Amino acid sequence: MARLRLPLILHALALAAGLALAALPAAGARADEQGVIERVDAIGITVSDMDTALAFYTGVLPFEVVAETEVAGEAFEHLFGVFGLRARIVRLNLGSEEIELIDYLAPEGRPIPVDSRSNDAWFQHIAIIVSDMESAYAQLRRHKVQHASSGPQTLPDWNPNAGGIQAFYFKDPDGNHLEILEFPEGKGDPRWQSDDALFLGIDHTAIVVDDTDRSLAFYRDRLGLEVAGASENWGPEQERLNNVFGARLRITALRAPEGPGIELLEYLAPGDGRPFPVDTRANDLWHWQVSLVAADLAAAAAPLRAAHAPLVSPGAVEVPANGLGLQAGLMTRDPDGHALLLLEE
Repeated sequence: MARLRLPLILHALALAAGLALAALPAAGARADEQGVIERVDAIGITVSDMDTALAFYTGVLPFEVVAETEVAGEAFEHLFGVFGLRARIVRLNLGSEEIELIDYLAPEGRPIPVDSRSNDAWFQHIAIIVSDMESAYAQLRRHKVQHASSGPQTLPDWNPNAGGIQAFYFKDPDGNHLEILEFPEGKGDPRWQSDDALFLGIDHTAIVVDDTDRSLAFYRDRLGLEVAGASENWGPEQERLNNVFGARLRITALRAPEGPGIELLEYLAPGDGRPFPVDTRANDLWHWQVSLVAADLAAAAAPLRAAHAPLVSPGAVEVPANGLGLQAGLMTRDPDGHALLLLEE
């Protein structure tokens, strides 16, 4: 399947007239009966200044710009749930995966709380795979990146699913968490064993959840993602990686047929993580969004409506022509507040 190379709000092909979220299924209907997600597409990251963010993501990190646009108007206001918005959006790739940096020129959102911790519900990161942890960490140190971990950590061998993985958390200029991760031989996708480049691509985006089973009911049963692996991680290495003393996590990896995974992080301990702010808007800097491509937008959205998932958009929003034709999308939130942008290809 050809990859889309357009900004997130201009991805989807024109929808038939009169698209609606009608004919809702029974509350127990599963996504595999209604239309599933075909691909996890770009991971959207809200930034405060695009030029500063681009200097970081293309200078400190080796992302490459794919496309850029500036949007405003009623359709985009409804799509993202921000009145009076004007946003600059830049799409970048690393390997086969893509992110989107979104700078709300108006209205400005709120900064990430300075005391944010990795067990707060708004935590989200992307895991960038590297071929050599020592060299990648040295490059980040040369650029004086802000540490989130105390340093690279090697997860212990007593944990069969995670043993030997090396990982390090750091932050971008706005305080967004990022991770570099090196898989040992025999773990991860075989393509992550390549030494063709230092930074290879994005394996997954990780989100903090309050209850894994509740999140599985949403992502697996409603959206059709499949469980690809699970582990329970604790110990000093995990504590120093997350910079959370006493951290014990239940970790569940989910996958669509294509694209990066979505990793659920449930903190079994400590239990002092803060909930997702209920008044979060897309221009707040802790807001991330994951674009999910569906074969049928209405069919993918219907089980979410049946499950009473909170909508950000009032429904499927058709975007007026911007030189690229009519497009449509729908933004919703998962049970913990993380944003998802459903798109039809």
